[in-house]
Amino acid sequence: MSNAMPSGYVRGLALRAREAADIMATSSAEQRQALVEAMADAVEAGRAEILAANADDVQRARTAGTAGAMLDRLSLDERRIAGIVTALREIAALPDPVGQVTRSSTRPNGLQIERVRVPLGVIAMIYEARPNVTADAAALCLKAGNAVILRGGSEALGSNRAIAASLHRALRECGLPEAALVLIEDTAREHVLELLQLADLIDLAIPRGGESLIRFVAEHARVPVIKHYKGVCHLFVDAAADRALATRLLLDGKASRPGVCNALETLLVHRDVADAFLPGALAALQARGVEARGCVITRQFDAALRPATEADYDAEYLDLIIAVRVVDSLDEALGHIGRYGSGHTEVIVTEDPTAAEAFVRGTRSSAVMVNASSRFNDGGELGLGAEIGISTTRLHAYGPMGLESLTIERFVVRGVGQVRHPDLLAP
Repeated sequence: MSNAMPSGYVRGLALRAREAADIMATSSAEQRQALVEAMADAVEAGRAEILAANADDVQRARTAGTAGAMLDRLSLDERRIAGIVTALREIAALPDPVGQVTRSSTRPNGLQIERVRVPLGVIAMIYEARPNVTADAAALCLKAGNAVILRGGSEALGSNRAIAASLHRALRECGLPEAALVLIEDTAREHVLELLQLADLIDLAIPRGGESLIRFVAEHARVPVIKHYKGVCHLFVDAAADRALATRLLLDGKASRPGVCNALETLLVHRDVADAFLPGALAALQARGVEARGCVITRQFDAALRPATEADYDAEYLDLIIAVRVVDSLDEALGHIGRYGSGHTEVIVTEDPTAAEAFVRGTRSSAVMVNASSRFNDGGELGLGAEIGISTTRLHAYGPMGLESLTIERFVVRGVGQVRHPDLLAP
């Protein structure tokens, strides 16, 4: 265990964040918008320092044997820095949810009842590899009037420090407390454990990373947790599918960027269209470097395919690999998804509205796409700006979490002196 920081190191940071959260909660919408705009400017101005720090992180990761999806998630370049800046500007421009009245009614006794959005408080974000999360999570939490504690992985520590330094400059410029954004720089595991025990200071923990990280946080937390669990995403080609469209959605969902959570991992094909669809689809996948692993029927179209196992249907590959299965019906496809799915994203390709609605009703995942790519299950694509994660936990937030998901609703009751038991007040 690390001895770099004394016991209570994380609690001290969390106490500062709690004090800052009270200030952020009472800041104005104009202040928070100006802050996020200043954050975008600061990241743009600090791009050279951020890229230099990231280059060092990437080199260390390569030396340690990191490759594939993890290395891709860690890496920044000019285009990705520009993407971070754009995301911050989009967040700044979004409507502010704090103080929004979501429901209003008047009771028979004259009480006016409102449901009003307020900040959550202090949010702990625990994540791996992706340095862009440092900026995205900070901007979303702060814009929604919260404070945020960021604990990134050791592999991205230099990048996270450089980004956080830019964001702290923006907080100072805007006259808001630097402690509203805390980066835990000592990445020892015991500090994560300490953070997860602080039920008196932390209002919500959001883990974002590999399956082992999610399970670790869920098993050790004494604070509420929203899980960004693995993305075992399915594409079902219905009997009434447009086969050309199905191929387009398959290739976009699998081959555009396989190392992300909204990439396809399993292709399900109705038996009635397997003969017409699968030969061309398998060839298209192979042409783009995708390895297909198939059921017995699928392998009749290409005997060279590796057989798909139970583990394949349960896998989040995050790579150019896809499991394929031929099913007899829409109900069988839904049964497969119910057994192996992770509650992330499901897609149906069909020209039959009845089949589409049955699919939508039959799956409980956070997003269901009808004739659209799985890659649209993304906060930016769904109009939320950047996302802090995609919740697969059925709580107040489900699916991509934007600004509204970082607030809660409380009741505000306005009266003119009403009491519930007037008889007790009688002389």
